[in-house]
Amino acid sequence: MKKTLYDKIWDEHLVHENEDGSSLVYIDRHLVHEVTSPQAFDGLDIQKRDIWNNNSIYAVSDHNVPTQNRASGIDDKISKLQVDTLIDNCKKHKISYFDLNNINQGIVHVIGPELAITQPGMTLVCGDSHTSTHGALASLAFGVGTSDVEHVLATQCININKEKNFKINITNKLSNYVSSKDLILHIIKVIGTSGGTGYTIEFTGDCIENMSIESRMTMCNMSIEAGAKSGLVAFDSKTHEYMLNKKYSPSKKYLDEAVKYWENLVSDHDAVFDKILSFDATDVLPQVTWGTSPEMTTDINGKVPNPDDENDSSKKQYIQRALDYMGLTANQDIKSIMLDKIFIGSCTNSRIEDLRQAAKIVEGYKVSDNIKQAIVVPGSGLVKAEAEKEGLDKIFVKSGFEWREPGCSMCLGMNDDSLLPYERCASTSNRNFEGRQGDKGRTHLVSPSMAALAAIKGHFSNVIDFANEK
Repeated sequence: MKKTLYDKIWDEHLVHENEDGSSLVYIDRHLVHEVTSPQAFDGLDIQKRDIWNNNSIYAVSDHNVPTQNRASGIDDKISKLQVDTLIDNCKKHKISYFDLNNINQGIVHVIGPELAITQPGMTLVCGDSHTSTHGALASLAFGVGTSDVEHVLATQCININKEKNFKINITNKLSNYVSSKDLILHIIKVIGTSGGTGYTIEFTGDCIENMSIESRMTMCNMSIEAGAKSGLVAFDSKTHEYMLNKKYSPSKKYLDEAVKYWENLVSDHDAVFDKILSFDATDVLPQVTWGTSPEMTTDINGKVPNPDDENDSSKKQYIQRALDYMGLTANQDIKSIMLDKIFIGSCTNSRIEDLRQAAKIVEGYKVSDNIKQAIVVPGSGLVKAEAEKEGLDKIFVKSGFEWREPGCSMCLGMNDDSLLPYERCASTSNRNFEGRQGDKGRTHLVSPSMAALAAIKGHFSNVIDFANEK
């Protein structure tokens, strides 16, 4: 029988099919951070259970960590407690931990791929929704809750239901200065935040084949925002090249054997998918979210919708609530939206490719006077080092940006880098729901290039037009 990529990885890791329709699945890699792990470790201690395989687990603090003045420590007592607790648990159970001064520290979904902790064909979990990021390397990766974190720690397995197969085929090439972030926001706009519910999405087509691994990560990262359990991209020569010469890459002794296995990590020709949709990349313009969900998106030339145009009362209320929260008016031009803060970072867009794109836009320009704060937060110590080697940090600082240490930062209101009430932010992160970046904060999701341009202009503007005029 012809199999999809998802079917192949699933079948390789299936331990047992339960009578209730769920399955016991083996997990190759378990990534742990400071927020969702304390209760899991406590649960093991209470039951006097040990870790099944500590060599399969890698830990890092990222959500609560400060992105500046790290030498002074963590001021927030709860954040400090969570980080200290993770450190203690890792010492106790002999788990690999990348501390704040380690160049390999960073956002968990950035360091996993760049260190080759993530490898093709693996199953991988983390107590974090955006674990789907790792699917860009042809691995089956998904987020789990705290109880499942404990279960994987203790058994190296998880009970889950198998998802259906959803292929999203994207043809042709994205226009210059249109990124994978714009593409995935466009897709979510079309299919909605529940369009992928019950599915694992495989992204295919020549557009995906021509994408960098980093761009594929952005696609898979936000597959969860379309409701999917996971996102996947098949193994190819780019994946092969990406996996070489990293900290945990297979040694020369085992590389040939690994590659032989990896090359099978593609959907078979004529494999049956439960759902298929196609998109033309040339139709995609730079995107901006206007509301409180990733599906509330339009292109840069668009307008904020008018709830009165909706016949469905629930949709009308849905739009009106978002407009009220965001402080926007019906039919308002997207380009007229003035901003307070700019955030370039997160597990979606903090890799070296993202920073290069942003730096290319801001070089030679200054952050607008109406922007209170513009920050760039590299996704890891390795990304930071590479950016500084290339002089990107100097470009940002000269333009008026703050250059920070690695961490989740302003992606979520869980650390010092939060929005104040009613502040409006152009963010390269993945979520824009109410309060995501801070109490009453207003978030607009955009690409790194669009965020960079918004910093210069003080409002949203078309990066394609800007680049053509530059």
